[in-house]
Amino acid sequence: MDMSEYLSAFLDESSDQLEQLNDLILLLEKDPQSRDTVNEIFRIAHTLKGMAAAMGYEGIANLTHALEDMLDMVRNGEYQLRVEDIDLIFKCLDLLSAAVGEIRGKGNEGEMGRQLSEMAKRIKSKLAHGSAIQKEKESAEADALDSLEQGWFDKAREQGLDVYKITIKIASDCALKSARAFLVLTRLEEAGEVIKTQPSVEDLEKENFGDGFVLYFITMEPKEEIEKILSSISDISLFSVELIDADEDSSKSKPNEQSQEEFEVEPQIKDNVEMNGINESLNSIKKQQTTTVRVDIGRLDKLMNLVGELVIGRARIERLAAEAGLSEFEEPLLQLGRISTEIQEIVTKLRMVPVAYVFDRFPRMVRDLCRNLGKEAELFIEGSETELDRTVIDEIGDPMIHLLRNALDHGIETPQERISKGKPRKGSITIAAFQEGNSVLIEVMDDGRGIDPGVIKKKALEKGVVTKEEAEFMPDDEALALVCLPGFSTSEKVTDLSGRGVGMDVVKNKVESLGGQFHITSKVDEGTKVTIKLPLTLAIVLALLIRIGDETYAISLENVEETLLVDKSDTKYVHGSLVTTVRGEILSLHNLKTLLNYPGELDDKEEFPVVVVRVGASGKRRGLIVDELIGQQDIVIKPLGKLLSKVRGMAGATILGDGKVALILDVAGVGNW
Repeated sequence: MDMSEYLSAFLDESSDQLEQLNDLILLLEKDPQSRDTVNEIFRIAHTLKGMAAAMGYEGIANLTHALEDMLDMVRNGEYQLRVEDIDLIFKCLDLLSAAVGEIRGKGNEGEMGRQLSEMAKRIKSKLAHGSAIQKEKESAEADALDSLEQGWFDKAREQGLDVYKITIKIASDCALKSARAFLVLTRLEEAGEVIKTQPSVEDLEKENFGDGFVLYFITMEPKEEIEKILSSISDISLFSVELIDADEDSSKSKPNEQSQEEFEVEPQIKDNVEMNGINESLNSIKKQQTTTVRVDIGRLDKLMNLVGELVIGRARIERLAAEAGLSEFEEPLLQLGRISTEIQEIVTKLRMVPVAYVFDRFPRMVRDLCRNLGKEAELFIEGSETELDRTVIDEIGDPMIHLLRNALDHGIETPQERISKGKPRKGSITIAAFQEGNSVLIEVMDDGRGIDPGVIKKKALEKGVVTKEEAEFMPDDEALALVCLPGFSTSEKVTDLSGRGVGMDVVKNKVESLGGQFHITSKVDEGTKVTIKLPLTLAIVLALLIRIGDETYAISLENVEETLLVDKSDTKYVHGSLVTTVRGEILSLHNLKTLLNYPGELDDKEEFPVVVVRVGASGKRRGLIVDELIGQQDIVIKPLGKLLSKVRGMAGATILGDGKVALILDVAGVGNW
């Protein structure tokens, strides 16, 4: 059977399951006694093992099987997880992720297969002693079962649940007893939780049992509902459902004969897929089921390009109709505009991805960094359901990693230092995302030592970035902005995380290249907050069209704060620069012709009043003097290509309604701020 057609689905599902396992192991580290968490980890590991085995990836199957063995012993009380075990499980997840990446690139496990199998042997060797205990326990199972039952009774009473002992006998002519046993388990777990099986789950999987097995089941459903579920499963010849009472003798039900219907056995791979897809969530959490279809991002990109062409075509038709004075075209053009706008919105939403797609990897990263740095910090994530365009999401991952590394390395103090300052021993880092208009704001906050503007000025003076006079009169906000200069670092020594002056400048440049804004605020010994403002999408944006000379340019409205008409009497020169006052705030004015190297420059002979576009970037504002404001328009952003992609001050190009090309200004890159 050719499995290549299932490769894409396997890779996507495996990646999702490994992300879930990362989150669950972090929960397990905080609460090792959580039976629900252990059960969910076991189920996902079992699903991943079944998928890998079906696809023929033995390394992944072997390692997930070894993890399954460990978790089975944990949930049966035969093995207690220690700190080193959690670290070992995380190493296993890293190996599994690397193997999935190898398969994605080469189609096979390659060298990773050997490493996975070696790690599986290491885990099995570690569990050898636990296996011996398990055999000893099975020999005295009748005595041990009483104590387990008592624990179940107590828990059931507290939650208003019932405990049932269910005996199953499978028809002697059933070809796949293990598949039928697991089908029984998965059908029952739709209505409750299977606590224990006799023999063990592993023996059921390997068909190391006769015609029957016993399971203990906790549920809120009545006995009749359980019998109804069991009656619907083929190839069960007998079953009994017995309610176990802690104080009184159990009342047993009579075995029910099930009709001996002929059952056509499906291939085992199909049964495994059906069974593995059910046990997806913790028993205490009911997840909503949604119908989804995975679509290749390349197809969505092509669809977005076609929608962009539709927007351009609509604008051109509207322009031609207006120039020709064809009033009868007004109504159909309005209808076309509504339809194309709705299509544009739907396609944009199709490309939207929750920021959780990026944020979910950070708890594990923070945990590992804390262990390396000898610090204690907890990560809080807010607004992970906030959505961004997939292209923005793909680009923002690395900048967020830089910010978290800086927060841990520079911001969060050691436990001893925090205690001496009267702070909690454990620091906190918060990532918050929320939508504001057509933008998404991401804030990274910590309660660490903060950034001292005095230290920044001193370091800048040593590096020759500023003069002594500039440092003295420099506002704190401007001093904080210096940390974004290339090669600037306040760290005294070079480590794996910091000291090379690479980090904040990378973040700022990346954010601004995405048409966003970047701002830092900080208070000494209280913490630091970094705010990133990003556009919802990079494909179609609302822009302000302006004219400079004979050329038309576009500025994203995300960067435009207001437009002004400034008279000469409202301007003056300060230190050789033209400024004006807007509602009590000084605004520097810059002739966009000069910034773009056009001939001519604003001087006393320039005609006033002048048209000014007030723009903002990286927490700063300035006024751009333009020749004319044309108006607002939806524009489709087109990349400039490799040859022009490095041109400073240009974010791309667009095609206007008259068919002409207009450059899109990157206000953060035009001139020096």
